[in-house]
Amino acid sequence: MNLALVITLVLTMGVIFVNGFTDAPNSIATAISTKALKPKTAIIIASVMCFLGALVMTMINSQVADTISHIVSFEDGTGSQSRIALMAALFSIVTWALGAWWFGIPTSESHALVAGLTGSAMALGGLSSVNGAEWLKVGIGLVVSTVIGFGGGWILTKLLQLFIKNPTSKENDRRFKGWQIFGAVMMSFVHGMQDGQKFMGVFMLGLFYNNLIGQNPGGGFDIPLWVMILCSVTIGLGVSAGGMRIIDNIGDMAQLETYQGFSADVTAAGALLGAGLFGVPMSTTQTKTTAIMGVGAARDPETVKWKTAKEMVLAWVLTFPGCLAIAFLITKVFLIIL
Repeated sequence: MNLALVITLVLTMGVIFVNGFTDAPNSIATAISTKALKPKTAIIIASVMCFLGALVMTMINSQVADTISHIVSFEDGTGSQSRIALMAALFSIVTWALGAWWFGIPTSESHALVAGLTGSAMALGGLSSVNGAEWLKVGIGLVVSTVIGFGGGWILTKLLQLFIKNPTSKENDRRFKGWQIFGAVMMSFVHGMQDGQKFMGVFMLGLFYNNLIGQNPGGGFDIPLWVMILCSVTIGLGVSAGGMRIIDNIGDMAQLETYQGFSADVTAAGALLGAGLFGVPMSTTQTKTTAIMGVGAARDPETVKWKTAKEMVLAWVLTFPGCLAIAFLITKVFLIIL
């Protein structure tokens, strides 16, 4: 049991760290592409704010962590089988994320997390191990992130074009650079809130299935302060590791002016914050990239590199069946050999 606990926690920390350097670039890519921030400065800001977002917002509202910790159940096997299935889920998530990072594809760690947990739980207990009500929240997040990301970015950009005379002038460009730095700060903060909490939920599952904690009367977990700090520090360190491959891909998706970068950041940050407060896990990658598409289309659809956008959408679509299948197969193998 001690070995299973160590492996589970190490894998959980690995998933959190990988999330930091694969997902966090989405929060600062626009600020870098419009030259509002230099890459090293942006990464430092993202690291600090991601840490603070994960820590502070979890103290205030841990609804996202609760959703993730209840999305599946590993209790249809013996205690050891439950631990093995959870380990397999984490292993599959790390495998998928590193593969996407290697090819510079900003695949969603949120999608991979949900798919990996679901695939492993199904390998252990079938469809009955999946909590449909919590999965519905994931579906809502998928729709909301796309609609609000693209639509909100498009609308805000059009409003700025309507009410601000010549938003690309030198004076306005200088003003919007300051506002875009604020937008990047907020994006990094809510990324920590959303993704940090998702993996805190997984961390609590690891402790639970290793019989180290129990559930509270409401069926959820009270996240200890040390877990909040550990997960927050880990995701912050992951962000500091960089992720320039993905930054380049996202930054090149559309030719953005500074006011458009500001629109994309504010739209995505607002959507992620609102969803998180209601316990809806939403993908930082999907929300931010659809916002970039929206602001680009609002100015000139031809400035959007739709081929790159299609590749990203394809990666999102493939993540659910791909990572789910990998987790299912790895779990079956682990159950046989371990």
